[in-house]
This record gives sequence, C-alpha cells and structure tokens, in this order.
Amino acid sequence: MTEKRTEELVERAVRLHRMGYNCAQSVACALSEEVGVDENICFRLMEGFGLGMGQMQETCGAVSGAVAALGFSNSIGTQSPSTKASTYGLVRQVREQFLQKNGSTVCSELKGLTGGSMLRSCPGCIEDAVRIACSLMKDADGQP
Repeated sequence: MTEKRTEELVERAVRLHRMGYNCAQSVACALSEEVGVDENICFRLMEGFGLGMGQMQETCGAVSGAVAALGFSNSIGTQSPSTKASTYGLVRQVREQFLQKNGSTVCSELKGLTGGSMLRSCPGCIEDAVRIACSLMKDADGQP
C-alpha cells in the first residue's frame, strides 16, 4: 500500500465520520475495500463499537475499527482457525502504536472526560488508527 493510498483512506475515514459514522465504522468502512469486506457489513458490525463500545467510553472506537479490519485481513476464516495468534500480535501492535502516539486507548481519557485535558480528537484518533492499520497491512504484505 502506498503512502498516497494510505492518505486517501485517512481522508475517506474522516469524511465518513463527518457524515455521521461512528469512529469504529469510519475506520472499518474506509478500509473495507482493502480487506475485501462489503462496506455495509462493516458498518453494521461496527455500529456497537462507537463511543468506546456502546457509549461506555472504554476502548476507542477508532482502535476497534482498525482491529476489525486487521482481523478481516489476517484471518483465513472458519476452515482453519489457525491465524488467531498472528491476529492477536497485530492487535497488540495497534494498541502499542496508538498508545505511544496518543497516551491512551481509552475513549474517555482521549476525550478528556476523566478530569485531564483532551489527548486527541475523534478525527485525530481516526487518522491515527487508519495509518497504523495501513502500515501493519503493508508490513504483512512484505512491502517496504
């Protein structure tokens, strides 16, 4: 995946968020074509993950969207559930990279709702999650 394509996907994800998609939907739907999944399916599957999982302000929806896209990309499906370990490794990388960049993966902390200052806006979280997912997909494809 090229840098140009990554930036197109970032812009698309932010645009989807402005159209009313939640953070998880924005990331997963922007990446749906890249991972070979119907966008409507992504939209429906990710609906409950917005605002930190159903408005509970837990794990950032953008992170959840990146995790879902990488799971779709990495899994070989029901014929052999042998890709779990490698998918879990990708999930850990998403978490570590997002945490390093933003200081948290928790929606309420990112938004500054726990008494601290806002660490990152929703559009910023979406941008970061798409870039991280694209980077990991590029690495998995063996691209430089």
